Amino acid sequence: MSAAASLWMADVDGVTDEDLLRLREWLSASEEARCRRFVRAQRQRQFVAGRVLLRMALGSLLGVAPRDIELEDRPGAAPLLKAPVPRGRLPGFSIAHSGRWVAGAVSAQTALGLDIEVRDAQRDLAALAAQAFDADELAQWAALDEAQRVAGFYSLWSGKEARFKLGETARAHRLDLPHEELSVVLCSALPLKAPPRIELITLP
Repeated sequence: MSAAASLWMADVDGVTDEDLLRLREWLSASEEARCRRFVRAQRQRQFVAGRVLLRMALGSLLGVAPRDIELEDRPGAAPLLKAPVPRGRLPGFSIAHSGRWVAGAVSAQTALGLDIEVRDAQRDLAALAAQAFDADELAQWAALDEAQRVAGFYSLWSGKEARFKLGETARAHRLDLPHEELSVVLCSALPLKAPPRIELITLP
């Protein structure tokens, strides 16, 4: 059995302070409470933009208006879809952010885990790898030649995070999707019929 997925992405650098206030009206009470706890303006912007984008993607998948999507924030976990509740399987979805980008993936047939990471060669990748990677991952990264090490690091990092979000590491089907600035990895519980095309959208 295979599945289909959609992947939407937005650039939050275009979200003004006025836009942010307007888009916060889309948030549920639990989401707004979490939003207020963010100290950094960029993180707040990422959070609001990510939740609006997710509503747009789920609305398209379920055939409802985006603002009719009700989400409940859950600390340390993906948000919970409260309404509408479709008959049968709940949709799979995952959201991610890095730098100026937010992304969301949705599927009617399978659970998903998505991660995106800006490829930043200026970071101390060796120190980060030592903290985050297990022995096999470190060996994979060490085996790469110099020209591949930055992209390879972020591919391993994103894959690890995407599998964690999926929560089904042993059965994860992994896709690396091309992007000029980002490492983009999508994991699914079922194999996907085809890699989703990244749809660049403008937030309302």
